[in-house]
Amino acid sequence: MLPTRVQLLLSEGHSCYRPRRTGERKRKSVRGCIVAQDLSVLALSIVKQGEGDIPGLTDVVNPKRLGPKRATKIRRFFGLTKQDDVRKFVIRREVVPKKEGAKPYTKAPKIQRLVTPQRMQHKRHRIALKRRRAEASKDAANEYAQLLAKRVHEEREKRTELRKRRASSMRK
Repeated sequence: MLPTRVQLLLSEGHSCYRPRRTGERKRKSVRGCIVAQDLSVLALSIVKQGEGDIPGLTDVVNPKRLGPKRATKIRRFFGLTKQDDVRKFVIRREVVPKKEGAKPYTKAPKIQRLVTPQRMQHKRHRIALKRRRAEASKDAANEYAQLLAKRVHEEREKRTELRKRRASSMRK
């Protein structure tokens, strides 16, 4: 335990170090102490609560500001089935407007992954486009194969014609 930083010689097996070669060691600068005078803020969590409350920390309960946003998480939170409407269960929060005399209003998050008829329509459209593309490419491939076969056949015909001509000229 030292108040300054320490240069440790780390080798294989030490945490925070992965050797690149066998037997390689490397010096790394680490804090000599967990808590020292050069720290301005400490992030702590209460592990065990004593009999007395810590003023401003354990005597006040702050509710969570935001509820779940994803449809499945809202379902799990309220124990809903797939048939229940999730939109009724969205946690809304009251907003006090800054203007004088304006009525307070509520805000709710936009639910993500909510299955709506529009989303189903988009999905159907995507699948139809994919199917159409596949059919078009299949037709194009067939057309090309036919053209290729025709060209090969013509080439073969030409070759046989040449052979015949040569053979007939040799006979004379």
